[in-house]
Amino acid sequence: MASPVPSFLSATPPSCSDEYCPEDLEGKHSGASNATTASLVNQDQAADGVGVVSDQTSSLDNKLNETPFSLCGGRTLLAGFVCKNSTCNFSGRFSCSRTISSLAPIAQVGISSYSIFEELASNYLSGFVEDHLLSSLSLLIEGKGTGLDSRNFLSLIGVPSFDNNGFPGCLRHPNIAPILGLLKTSHCINLALPKTPYTLENILHYSPRALKSDWHIKFLIYQLLSALAHMHGLGVAHGNICPSNVMLTDLCWSWLTIIGKLPQSSSLLNKSKECSLTPISRIRCCIEGCSSGGLYADLKLSGSIDWYSAFNRWWRGDLSNFEYLLVLNRLAGRRWGDHTFHTVMPWVIDFSVKPDETNDAGWRDLSKSKWRLAKGDEQLDFTYSTSEVPHHVTDECLSELAVCSYKARRLPLSVLRMAVRSVYEPNEYPSSMLRLYQWTPDECIPEFYCDPQIFSSSHSGMTDLAIPSWVDTPEEFIRLHRNALESNRVSCQIHHWIDIIFGYKMSGEAAIAAKNVMLPASDPTMPRSTGRLQLFTRPHPARQGATRNTRNTTAESIMHQFQVNQEEVEKSLLLQTAHLKDLEEAAAFCEHARYLSPLYCYHLADLVEDECSTKEPLSESLEKNTSRMPDYSANYTFQSNISLHFLLENIEVNEDTSVGYQELLLWRQKSSRSKIFSEKIGMDIFSIGCILAELHLGRPLFDPTSLAVYLESGVLPRQMKKLPPYTESLVRACIRKDWRRRPSAKCLLESPYFPTTVRSSYLFLAPLQLLVKDGLRLRYAANFAKQGAFKAMGPFAAEMCAPHCLPLILTPLSDTEAEWAYMLLKEFLKCLKPKAVKTLILPAIQKILQASCKQASGYLYLKVSLLQESFVREIWNRVGKQAYLETIHPLVILNLYVAPHKSSAAAASVLLIGSSEELGVPATVHQSANLSCHYQTILPLIHCFGKGLCSDGIDVLVRIGGLLGVNFVVRQILPFLRNAVHSCIDASYMTKPEPIQSWSYLALIDCLMTLDGLLAVLPTDMVVMELIEDGSCLHVMVLMQTNLDISVLQVAATTLIAICERIGPDLTALHVLPKLKALFDELAFSQESSLTSFSLEKSLKVAKPKLDEDHIGNRMDLVLLLYPPFASLLGIEKLRQCCATWLLLEQFLLRCYNWKWEYTGESSRSGLDNINPKRPVFSKSSTSDYNPAKLLLNGVGWSIPQSQGSRGAKNLVPHKRANDLNQNLVERHVATSTFGKHEPWHWFPSPSASWDGPDFLGRVGSLKDELPWRIRASVIHSIRAHHGAVRSLAVCQDECTVFTAGVGPGFKGTVQKWDLSRIDCTSAYYGHEEVCFFNSFS
Repeated sequence: MASPVPSFLSATPPSCSDEYCPEDLEGKHSGASNATTASLVNQDQAADGVGVVSDQTSSLDNKLNETPFSLCGGRTLLAGFVCKNSTCNFSGRFSCSRTISSLAPIAQVGISSYSIFEELASNYLSGFVEDHLLSSLSLLIEGKGTGLDSRNFLSLIGVPSFDNNGFPGCLRHPNIAPILGLLKTSHCINLALPKTPYTLENILHYSPRALKSDWHIKFLIYQLLSALAHMHGLGVAHGNICPSNVMLTDLCWSWLTIIGKLPQSSSLLNKSKECSLTPISRIRCCIEGCSSGGLYADLKLSGSIDWYSAFNRWWRGDLSNFEYLLVLNRLAGRRWGDHTFHTVMPWVIDFSVKPDETNDAGWRDLSKSKWRLAKGDEQLDFTYSTSEVPHHVTDECLSELAVCSYKARRLPLSVLRMAVRSVYEPNEYPSSMLRLYQWTPDECIPEFYCDPQIFSSSHSGMTDLAIPSWVDTPEEFIRLHRNALESNRVSCQIHHWIDIIFGYKMSGEAAIAAKNVMLPASDPTMPRSTGRLQLFTRPHPARQGATRNTRNTTAESIMHQFQVNQEEVEKSLLLQTAHLKDLEEAAAFCEHARYLSPLYCYHLADLVEDECSTKEPLSESLEKNTSRMPDYSANYTFQSNISLHFLLENIEVNEDTSVGYQELLLWRQKSSRSKIFSEKIGMDIFSIGCILAELHLGRPLFDPTSLAVYLESGVLPRQMKKLPPYTESLVRACIRKDWRRRPSAKCLLESPYFPTTVRSSYLFLAPLQLLVKDGLRLRYAANFAKQGAFKAMGPFAAEMCAPHCLPLILTPLSDTEAEWAYMLLKEFLKCLKPKAVKTLILPAIQKILQASCKQASGYLYLKVSLLQESFVREIWNRVGKQAYLETIHPLVILNLYVAPHKSSAAAASVLLIGSSEELGVPATVHQSANLSCHYQTILPLIHCFGKGLCSDGIDVLVRIGGLLGVNFVVRQILPFLRNAVHSCIDASYMTKPEPIQSWSYLALIDCLMTLDGLLAVLPTDMVVMELIEDGSCLHVMVLMQTNLDISVLQVAATTLIAICERIGPDLTALHVLPKLKALFDELAFSQESSLTSFSLEKSLKVAKPKLDEDHIGNRMDLVLLLYPPFASLLGIEKLRQCCATWLLLEQFLLRCYNWKWEYTGESSRSGLDNINPKRPVFSKSSTSDYNPAKLLLNGVGWSIPQSQGSRGAKNLVPHKRANDLNQNLVERHVATSTFGKHEPWHWFPSPSASWDGPDFLGRVGSLKDELPWRIRASVIHSIRAHHGAVRSLAVCQDECTVFTAGVGPGFKGTVQKWDLSRIDCTSAYYGHEEVCFFNSFS
C-alpha cells in the first residue's frame, strides 16, 4: 500500500536570508554561500538518520526508527526552481506560490523543531492527511452527494482525460512524493516526506525480477508519465529523472521525488578525463557541534558518480585505495550508516605486529575472503557438497551483527539489544582489535580507517576498544592503519579482493574456485533494497602505479647486479611493453564496464548554468513559448456529469487488448507533431525513454561514451536491437535528438503501447495510494468493486489490483470493516480466474482463518463470515473441491481447537457438518482420500483429541456420523476411537514429560465423550456388539487402569452408565456387570480409600475446585458413581445377586456418603422381604428450584421426536456432550449420575393421568454438570422448524414466548418466534444471508 516503511532521511536546502521564502530551494540567495549543502544525503544514505547527536541520542534514534517519513531537502530537482521575490512567475504561467502549493498541497509550513516533527509524524501515522478526499470519492461511488474534491482528483489521474491537469489545484498527485512539511531552521529548509522501502534503483540492482512481467513495467512507466503530465501541465520540468529518484512502495507503486541528488556537473561533449568527485566546502550534520563528521566522509562523492574517471585516476595512482573503494561501495548501493548494508572495507593486517612492507608477518591474504580465512577450505567444501542449495557463504560479507559489534561502543544500547543480543552484556563484546579480527568472519568497516572515536566507549561497563600495543593513541592507529591500506603491498593485491566482493568471483566457475558461492535469495521476485551486486564480470586490473613501481625496483636491482647497459635497454623495452599491455587491459576493462556510469539526461552543465544565470532564466524561456501553450485556465471546466456510471465507462476494458505494430508506428508518426513547450520538459521525456529501455535490458541504455556518440552522430547503442519491437518504437520516440519532435507525457499516456488494462488498474488503484486510514481504503475498494468495477475492468486487471487490496483485509478490522472485507473477497471470487483465486485469494483467506484467539477480536466477524457455507460453495465453484480441501478445509478444523472462539467454532462446526455429505465418503478406507470426509475431517478431528478440541469439534464427529449412517460409524469412526483409547492407555504407562501425560488424559476424555455422543446414532444391538461385546469394553478397560487421572475415570464411569441405560437392565446385567466384577472386588477390598490420585489439575497448574459430591477425589469414589446408578437401573436385589461384594460397597457408601437404600412395606418379587426399592437418597444433595424456562435453556440438547424416530442419515441428530471442553478439566468433563436431585422436566401444565408411551432421553443441569434425564411425556406436536441446525434459543421473561435461530431453506439464516401455549410459530424472518446467532437472551 501507499504507507511506506518507516525510516528517516535528511537533506537540507539553504535558507533564504532573513525572510522565509519557500520558493528559494536552490540556494541561489546571496546569503547561502557558506550554508550547509547536504543535498548529497540521498535516499540510500538516509537510513542512518540525520546524524543527530545530542543528549537525547538514544531516545531520538528510537523515535526516528519509528517515524514513517523522512526529511529530504537540498537542491530541488525542478529545473530553474529559483525565486527572487514573493511575486515571481516561475513557470511562465503561474506564480511560484501557486506552483508549490500544487506540488506540495499538504505540506505544513513552520519553524523546525522536534515538537513539530513529532506532530507531522503523528498526523501521518493517524492517516488523516487526505481522508476527506477518499471519503468524497467513496460518496461519489455510493451515489451520494459529494463536493469538488473527488472530481478534481479524478482529473489529476486522467478522468475523463489528462487535458485538465494544467490548472493548479490543492490536491496531491498520487505519483508525486508527498511533502508533509517545509520546516525552516537557521541554515536551511527541511522538507519532510515519507520514506519508501525501495527505489527503482534498488529493484534494478538487487531484485530485477520483482517487476514480474512486461505489464508491470508498463504500469510503472504509466505512473511516472501521469506524474510528469501533471508537472508539465504546471509548466514545471523535473530535470533529473533517474531510477534513484523513483521511490517505490512494497507493492511497487511509484512516487516521483522532486528532491534528490545533484546532476552531474561535467559536460559530456567535452568528455573530461578529470574526476567529478567535487569536494564540498562543509560536510557535517544538521546538529551544531556534531562530532561524527567522520562518518560522512563518503559524502564528498557527488550524487552522480563517474566511475570511468575514478578508475582511471586510481589506476594511475592519483586516487587512493580508500577513495576508490568508497566509489565501488556507492556503485554497489552500500550506505554508510545503514547497519544492514554498511560500506565495506578489507582487513589488510591482523594486528599481531606492526605492519612492515619488508616483512610478510601480520599481512592478510587479500586473494581470499575473510569468510574463507576464518572458516577454512575444508569446512567450506563440506558446506558446499552437503547443502541442498550448494553454497559456501551463508551470510553477507558484512553482516548487521558484525557492524554493530564493531561500533558497539558508539551505538545506543537499544540498537545493540536488537541487533546483537537482547540481553546487554558488555564483557561479551571483543575487547581489542586483535580479538575483534580473530572473532569475526566478516570484512572491515571504513570507520577503522578514518574515525578514532570508534574506540571510545560511551557505555558504562564497556571498556574502550583496545588498540594494538605498537601504537600509543587511536589517532596514531588510524594513521598507520590507513597507511597500510594505501601501501604498495596492498595496492598490488587489492584487485583480488575487489574481484571477490564486487567482481567476477561472485558467480560462475570463478566463484566456485574462490569458494565464494553465495546462498541465493529464497524468493527472487520479492523486492529488496539490499543485496550483493556484482559490478564486474571480468577480472579487475591491478593498480598500474603499484606494479610499475615494483617493476622499476626489480629493474634497478638487476642493473645493479649485472651492470650491463644492453640488459638495461632490453629491460626498459620489456617494461614499456608490459605497460602498454596493462594499458590495453585497463582500457578493455573500462569499455566492458561502461554501464557503471549510466546517464539518463544530458546538458546538465548547461542546466546548472541556466539556473545560475540571470540573463535568461526558465521563466523567460517559458514566456517565449507561452503563445504556443494552451490556456488551460481559460478553457478549464469541470466534468459536471461525473457519476458512478461514468467511472465504470472509463474503467471498462476492451475485450481485444492486443495492439498491432502498424498501429503503434502510426501513433509514433502522429506523436512527432505533439507540442513540447520546453527543452527541459523534453529532457524529462528522454529520461523516461532511458528508464523504459533499462527496465527491459537490465542495464542502462546510455553511458557517457555512447550518449556522446548518439548526440554527435545519431548512432544508437547496439543493445537497442534487444528491445521488444513495441518497446523499441516507444523508446525511439522518446529519445529523438530533436526535443521538439518528442511526444508529450499526455501523448505517451494515450499511446496504444499501454493496454486498457493498465489504464483501468491505474484508475482503480490511484485513490488507494492517498495518505488515509486503511479503513477508508477498504471502504472505497469494496464499494467500487460491488458496483461492478472488477467486472468492468475484466479478470486480468482485477488480478493486478488484488495485491494492492488484499493487505487491507489482513489487519484487525471492526465489524463494519469486516463487512467491507467480506464484500471485497466475494467480488474477487466472482471476477478472478481460478488460477488467480488459488494464488491470491486462498492465501489471504488462510491468513484470516489462521488468526489466533488473541487476534480474534479483530478477525472474528470476518472469520464467521468466511466460514459460512454459501461462501465456501463459491470457492468450490471457482477452484473446485480439491483445492478447497488442500488449503481451506484444514483451517476450518483449526478453528475447533487451540483455544477457539465460541462464534468461529460454531460457524466452523456448521460448515463441516453441512458440507460432509457433499464432500463424499470413500467406499473403503484405502480408497483415494482426496474427496474423503473420512480422511479430511474425521481423522484430523481425532488427531486434535487432547489439544484443546472444543465441544463443537466433538459435535462435528457425532453429527457427521449421524448423517452418514451406522455403517460409516462402525467401519470408520469406531476403529479410530478404539485405537486412540489404546494409545492413550499405553502412553499413561510410559515415563514422559508432564505435558505429554496431560495430553493423553485429555485425549482419553475426548474419546469417551465422542463415544457418548455416538450412542444416539447406533441401535441397541450395535451398541452391545461394538461397545460391550467387543472383547474388551473400552469403558471398563479405562476404569480398570490404576494410573489414570481421576477425572478420566469419572468420565468413563458416567459414560458407561449412559450406555447401560441405553441398552436396558437386562442387557446390562448380562454383558456389563460380569465385566465390572473385578473392579467392584478391587474397590471393596481396597485399603486406599483415603489415598488421592495424581491430580491432572495440578499438572496443568490449574487450581482444583472445592470437592463435592460431583467431583470425586480418589479412586474409591468410583463406588459412588457406579453402584447407586446400577441400583436404580437394575434394582437392588438384582445388583446384589450380580455383585458378591455388595455388602462392603454399601457399607462404604453409608460411611462416606451417608447413602443407603430405603425400603417400603411391600413384598418384593423374591418374597424375602415385602420391600419396594425407592430412588437413592443423598444427604448432601438438594433439590433445585423448578423453573421451566431455566430447565428449557439448560436442557438445550437433542431429543428425538416420534415423527423423526427413524435413524435416517439426514433426520438423525446425535447425542450431546459436555458444553465446553475448554473449562477446567474437572468442571469440563464431570457428569455424575446424581439423578435424585433434579425435578422432572414438565413440558405441559396438565400431564396425563396415565402413561403408556415411550421414554425420551434428554439432558438437564448446568453447563458444567449436564446430567441425563428422562421425559415421561407424549409428543403432542412435532414440527421441523429449521431445515438445518438450530444454533440459538432465546426465552422471554413470560416463559411462553421462544425465539429460535438457525439454518433455513437454501442454507440461509432464519429467526422464528414461537408461542408455547399454542405450540405454534407466530412469525418468522428469512432475510439473513448467513446463519444467525443470538448474542443475548431477551
